[in-house]
Amino acid sequence: MTPLKAMAGWLGYDLVPRRKSRLPQAQLAAILARHRISCVLDVGANVGQYAKRLRAHGYQGKIVSFEPLRAAHQALSEAAAADPAWQIAPRMALGAAAGSAEIEVSAESDMSSLRPQTALLRELSPSSAVRAREPVPLARLDEAALPYLAPDDRPFLKIDTQGFEVEVLAGAEELLPRLAGIQLELSLLPLYEDALGFRPMLDQLAAWGFELHLVLPGYFERKLARQVEIDGVFMRAAAG
Repeated sequence: MTPLKAMAGWLGYDLVPRRKSRLPQAQLAAILARHRISCVLDVGANVGQYAKRLRAHGYQGKIVSFEPLRAAHQALSEAAAADPAWQIAPRMALGAAAGSAEIEVSAESDMSSLRPQTALLRELSPSSAVRAREPVPLARLDEAALPYLAPDDRPFLKIDTQGFEVEVLAGAEELLPRLAGIQLELSLLPLYEDALGFRPMLDQLAAWGFELHLVLPGYFERKLARQVEIDGVFMRAAAG
């Protein structure tokens, strides 16, 4: 990193070519810088794709990744090994209460979920078929995140749990007032049984004081010629 770019980052700016600044991930990085995010809680990290994209677009703060699948957790740990600011929590799923659960392991591991797939998802994406079920410890994010957060951290929560977002948020009641922002998947069609749709999720986040700042493209289904999932980035109205 050049001295000029380092100084710009310290001041809360990110010097990138104009074309690259239009990329959704670069826009997300700009939001994190603007709101002085010091710790990203990466829930449903899979093998580290999200954290790697953050790093590629200039985010240098702390990342704490949570992942329940055994194989993905091992790959995630290996991916983070050379990055001292990227910590990997013990293997666990996050939900409304501590205990244990069984996760459906998809052939495409980033489609694995604690919720059963709907018939629609099975029809649209046969490659996402469930191939195994795996027991996993279940914890509340309130407790699981506590060892990683300093008193002065400004945390940002990203959730990618394939329909289990409501349960993750229910287990983060104590953490919620500290969060400067939340990123999560919004389902436009029912892909996992009993998952909350995007409209009530928008209403819930608004009730908590979060405003939509960015929409990131997600799952576009060519068979239907329509968007099926998007990611929403929500920042607290008083943040920044």
